[in-house]
Formats: sequence, structure tokens, C-alpha cells
Amino acid sequence: MASFKIEGGHRLAGSIKPQGAKNEALEVLCAVLLTREEVTITNIPEIIDTLNLIDLLRQMGVIVHHLDRGTFSFRADRIDVGYLESDDYVSRCKKLRGSVMLLGPLVSRFGHALLPQPGGDKIGRRRLDTHFIGLQRLGTSFNYDAERHLYRVEATRSRLQGCYMLLDEASVTGTANIIMASVCAEGTTTIYNAACEPYIQQLCRMLTRMGADIQGIGSNLLTIRGVRELHGTQHRLLPDMIEVGSFIGMAAMTGSELTITDVSVPDLGIIPDAFRRLGITVQQRGDDLYIPAHEHYQIDSFIDGSIMNIADAPWPGLTPDLLSVLLVTATQARGVVLIHQKMFESRLFFVDKLINMGAQIVLCDPHRATVIGIDHQYNLRHADMTSPDIRAGIALLIAAMSAEGTSRIDNIDQIDRGYEAIDLRLNALGAHITRKKD
Repeated sequence: MASFKIEGGHRLAGSIKPQGAKNEALEVLCAVLLTREEVTITNIPEIIDTLNLIDLLRQMGVIVHHLDRGTFSFRADRIDVGYLESDDYVSRCKKLRGSVMLLGPLVSRFGHALLPQPGGDKIGRRRLDTHFIGLQRLGTSFNYDAERHLYRVEATRSRLQGCYMLLDEASVTGTANIIMASVCAEGTTTIYNAACEPYIQQLCRMLTRMGADIQGIGSNLLTIRGVRELHGTQHRLLPDMIEVGSFIGMAAMTGSELTITDVSVPDLGIIPDAFRRLGITVQQRGDDLYIPAHEHYQIDSFIDGSIMNIADAPWPGLTPDLLSVLLVTATQARGVVLIHQKMFESRLFFVDKLINMGAQIVLCDPHRATVIGIDHQYNLRHADMTSPDIRAGIALLIAAMSAEGTSRIDNIDQIDRGYEAIDLRLNALGAHITRKKD
């Protein structure tokens, strides 16, 4: 198991460019199965999750060419349908949360698919009801195979049938799955309460260039008129908004002056404002964000004087993936903030590690934590920790970089699942992070 050794107390300086968006990559990589023609995707982050999905596609029979750093071409003209029944396929899917989005393309094109319980972060219940119900409405059946512990998904007709559906929740991966299943369905599919994150918009634009007919992109009401076939295209991923937010918090916690370049500001939504609520100066300079060195930063209060509450919400609300970073950043602010993680009941359980480092945090319940900022009156203490998931892992890395002494973080494969060569990129800015393999 690999680990990071982090020597805290070093300020960063310079500029850093965010990687391509991990969550978008997992969606559009699955979409290459919808056409026999070549699809070229650029700005793919070469991280564990995306590389595992690309390797899974290769095992399925997709011809993959690694053209350049972050650039791959895919041709899915000869899929080995028999491989989808193999134990190897099931095993690979179990290790990768994004594999659930293979369902829509496979059922749309081949009429059947297998769904083992997908892997990913252990952050609480991550139900798949939205995927199931949406695909069932389009004309599929789900049957549980008790012997292999997986679902068999079958199309009940030769072609899926478009329909109206009101999603029970604005699930991002659920919306992506239903969109990919609908683009070649017969008739019109209307999806109300659809997720409308920039990554869903990107998927829709890619599919439109491939020949799909999708109306309402960017809203929560999508109308999809099915077409007979899709064609090849080229697609470039957006910058990863979670990395952008992570670098903002990192700059503030370490008192660093940092420029984050090429961030696609219009696609960040309220992320910069969430950090501004913590008192952090975030200046837009063209398509870059400039974070000056902060000796202090003070948490805002609401207009009526009540304590600031930062909570996640469906887009255009605040992404839940950044609450761990916002929480750790608040530990060195002046003031009090309530962090409310509404979606996952286990994502805040890493705060005990921050408390051991000297942070003042009250975990109110599985979904809420109150942070009393210590305003740099003292530094956090070094600690030995284990990364429980991607986002908590980067939050612990930020804490260790700002702490006194040398910290250790084990299970950094979790961090590597979401952040490409993060140690090398941060060391180039002045961090002191050593990767160790046990």
C-alpha cells in the first residue's frame, strides 16, 4: 500500500493547471460504445479510475489508441459480447463506480448488460434506483442473479421505447445513463428533474455532435428524439472543478500565492463564491483564478447575523465533492461555519483525524459538522492518517501541508483515483511530498 510523507509548513508559489474532469471522463468514455465509428477524446486525466475504465473498454473489444498525454481514440465496432458474461468483466466492474454507466450504452446497442455492485468511495449509501427505474421505463427488465450477485438487464423489445419520466432525484450518473440509453431509442424521451451539471451538458453536446437530437441542454428538462445510429466525433473534457476548488483551499491553508490557470470560469458555478464566504480572496483574471497569500481570512455571516451554513445541492448548487475541502479550509479561518453534507452520511467521518491534528470541529451528526476556525493562532499538528475516500484524502493532504512537522497518509490509491500525479505537481510549486511504496 502506497503512502505520502508530507513535510508541512511550506508555502506554494506559481501557477497550476487543473486536470481534465474525472466525472465527465467516466461519462463520455462509456458513450464511445454507442457508435461503431472512431471517437477521439482529449484532456483525459490519467488517473486510476479513468485508466481502469479505458482498460475495461479494451477488454470488451474496443480498439484504443493512446495518441498523446491525455488523448485517446476509441473504435467500438467489434465488441466481444461474450466477455460481458465473464468473471473478469464482473470483477473489473465491481472495482469501478463509473462502470454503472456502461448499462445505458450496452442495453441500447446490444439489448442486454450485467450490473454487479459497482465499487468506488465508501461514503454511505449510493442507491441505483434512478438508473433502474429510468431504464425500466424505456423498456428493460432487471433480474437478480443470486448465484453471481448481479443484475441481468434485458431489453424487452428489439429497440428501446422513448417515454416521459420524472426522475425521483437529479442523479448525475442516473441522468447520464438514461440519456445514453435514450438517444437511439424509438420515439421521444422526456426527462424531467434531470441533472444539469456541466459534465452532463458536455455529454449531451458530444452526443449531439455524434448525431443525437437532444433539446434543453443545461436545464432540468431534456427532450430526446431517438435516432437510428450515431457517428464518430472529437471531444475535449472540461477542467476538473473539484481540482480547482482543492487548489483554492490549499492556497488559503498554506498562506500561498497561487494562480490556477484555464479553469473555464463559466462552468465553475458558485464554487468560487463558496470559498469567498470563508473570507478567501478569489480573483478572476480572464480564464484564470488568482489567490493571493492570506495571513488571515474571516468567515462571513448571513445578513441577519446568523452563522454561515454551507451545504451541497444539485447543480447549480454546490457540488458535494468539495465539502471536505471547504471544511478543512475553514479550520484556519476566523469565525464559525456549519458544513451540511446532505447527500452522503459517511463523508464527514474523516473529521476525527482533523480533530486529532488540533482542529476545532463538532460533528453534530453524520451529515453536519460545525467548524470553529482557529485563525492561524496555532498550526495543526502532524499526524499519521489513512485516506478513506478521494475527497477526504485531498482534504487530509491539505491539512498535512499546513501542519507543523511531518505527516503520513496511507491508502493514497484513493487520492490517486481522482488526482493525477498530485505529489509531483504540488512539489513543483514548493510542497515537500514524498511517495513511498510499502
